[in-house]
Amino acid sequence: MMQPMNRPSSLPDVSDNDDEPQSRIAYRLIEAMIVTHELPPGSRISEATLSAKLGIGRTPIREALQRLSFEGTVRIVPRSGAFVSEIDLVDQLAMIEVRKGIENVLAGRAARFAGEPERKRFRELALMFEKSAANNDGHIFVEADREFNSLIVATARNKYAAQAITPIEAQTRRFWYVHFKQFGDLQRVCTLHAFVARKIAANDEAGAREGSDKIVDYAEEYTRKTLMFFGMG
Repeated sequence: MMQPMNRPSSLPDVSDNDDEPQSRIAYRLIEAMIVTHELPPGSRISEATLSAKLGIGRTPIREALQRLSFEGTVRIVPRSGAFVSEIDLVDQLAMIEVRKGIENVLAGRAARFAGEPERKRFRELALMFEKSAANNDGHIFVEADREFNSLIVATARNKYAAQAITPIEAQTRRFWYVHFKQFGDLQRVCTLHAFVARKIAANDEAGAREGSDKIVDYAEEYTRKTLMFFGMG
């Protein structure tokens, strides 16, 4: 079984990100707090509290919350404030149906356009996924998966697919964190991700598309297991 993924005891240090916009740093940190349930579903979000906790001004915090609202992770209620959205289990299947087509396009284009720097990094990510599987270490997978998704989007060079997949990935991360360790198979999902990473590194477009479909098919499988457990299947 996958090792428990404990909630981080502290937020990442942002002192080395001087060139990164404050709103993007705020977005990344707040999303991490939501995904790990430091900010649980239904909780009210205080801009002032977040500003003090993160050491970031309220304007970047507000911009980050607007982006999270667009992705569906945060719900902004006029005259009441911002709240962490609930996780809709049933809605996961609808997202998976859309996700499969978009990720197929992204993986294929990434394989087509990957140059040597990208190919090298995909090979390194494949090794990280394989290490995660060998050590049964979910933390390595989370680190590798975030970069894997971002690198695919950047390499694919399709802004429309990138815009479409962003809110879906945001909701998927929340669902994964809560339910994967109970219903998922870390070794299997790592093997599937390593396969796609190697196909992209080899500029194998057909293989990358096939592997991408298998990842999403597996996501649907463990999502259905989750729904059945809660009597929703």
